[in-house]
Amino acid sequence: MRKQKGFSLIELLIVIAIILIIAAIAIPSLLRSRMLANQSAAAQTVRTLVTAQSTYLSTYGIQVGYSPNILSLGSAAPCNPLVPATRAAACLIDPVLAAGNKGGYNFNTQSGNAVAPNGPINFIISAWPQAVTTGNVSYCATDEGVVWFLTPPGNAAVAFPGPCPGLVLQN
Repeated sequence: MRKQKGFSLIELLIVIAIILIIAAIAIPSLLRSRMLANQSAAAQTVRTLVTAQSTYLSTYGIQVGYSPNILSLGSAAPCNPLVPATRAAACLIDPVLAAGNKGGYNFNTQSGNAVAPNGPINFIISAWPQAVTTGNVSYCATDEGVVWFLTPPGNAAVAFPGPCPGLVLQN
């Protein structure tokens, strides 16, 4: 009788089956954790945009008002410390966020309806998921600095249709 070297086919199939069972249990949890991390990051990014808008107002004055759009809070290219920031490219946020999307979410900053002689005196920031797999909560903030959230029925990825309707306070 010869001594067997290695594993039999049955032993290998059993090990593969166990690995597949563990993966089937773990992968949905990992995807859910990733989605929750995206949502948390989106809420924090909305807070960052509120801070950037306040900084923009204090830097350029009440005569200019808040930034009219998200691109003017940042810049299309990485900021150069040797080049002074301007109203059109304030370099307050990174270029990835200034493009309007980050971490599976779309972001938008727009001026409100109230306008001073030379610029807007209020703003609305909104964030909504790019897909159902990246998040199911939309966020919104105004010049008051409060971050609100909306979980749409059926968890569809939708943007706020207007200035923060159906709001719930985000703690």
